[in-house]
Amino acid sequence: MVKKKKATSKARQLTRIVSHSVITKRTGQPLKPVLAGQNETALTFIGHSGFFVQMSQRNIVVDPNFARWLFLLKRLRSPGMRMQDLPPIDFLLVTHAHFDHLHRPSLRKIADLTRKLRGHAPVVIVPNEVGDLVADLGFSRVIELDWWESFDEDGLSIIHVPSRHWGARVLKDSQRGFGGFVIRDGSNCVYHAGDTAYFDGFKEIGRRLKPDIALLPIGAYDPPTFRNVHTSPEDALRGFHDLGSRWMIPMHYGTFRLSQEPSAEPVERLLKGARKGGIADRVLVLDEGVTRVFPPQAKEPA
Repeated sequence: MVKKKKATSKARQLTRIVSHSVITKRTGQPLKPVLAGQNETALTFIGHSGFFVQMSQRNIVVDPNFARWLFLLKRLRSPGMRMQDLPPIDFLLVTHAHFDHLHRPSLRKIADLTRKLRGHAPVVIVPNEVGDLVADLGFSRVIELDWWESFDEDGLSIIHVPSRHWGARVLKDSQRGFGGFVIRDGSNCVYHAGDTAYFDGFKEIGRRLKPDIALLPIGAYDPPTFRNVHTSPEDALRGFHDLGSRWMIPMHYGTFRLSQEPSAEPVERLLKGARKGGIADRVLVLDEGVTRVFPPQAKEPA
């Protein structure tokens, strides 16, 4: 009887979330990304967990999802840019196999557009045991990384780092890897956490890699059990402190209604916590499509 009541409650919650998505008007308009100058790092928020990253004169996209619908869930905020407005992409990073992060139609389209513009497709970098999900999408090369392994090319390093989440595409393929990425060159270091709950790994990532800019998820934390795999705004601020980063940019909120908290609540709680902690000037909430340019950071001698 208890199991039946729990199942009924979950079904009602899902029905409310889906109904809210359907009746909510989609907002936002795509913008053209600003292109970075030499030695600059630029970040453009696509939406959800997707970012267009410019570093070392390379164009990188992380977790792009341009879908108007995610199964029954309507996209509530339009993508910040059109895929055809992206420049040719060098590297495409996917943090894990979940459908809101690994969106095959978006990946295939970006690979195709780059091939038409440049004559060859980008490289895709994924966690271990995820390569088969992207192998048929037209990329020039598929690279799988385990935690703390890196891909290095001409002064740019892409390091796969741990997270507290899970990686299965479907129920039975629990062997798939998951995590975040740290992208760094001689000027800046950007950490994209992927999906994660709060964990001690933030301290280790900060100690080992010292990211200047932390892209941290702040949504999908209600009901409270979701915090086993997702950070609340307060958890994200705690992770930001552990990392020791200069800037925090939030993600994983407002695009798809994946949980029960109101769509506006994650940012409101994040900014309230940042003001309370005296770091409001270091938390940058980017609108979709807005490019933030960061100058080179001064590095301490090794």
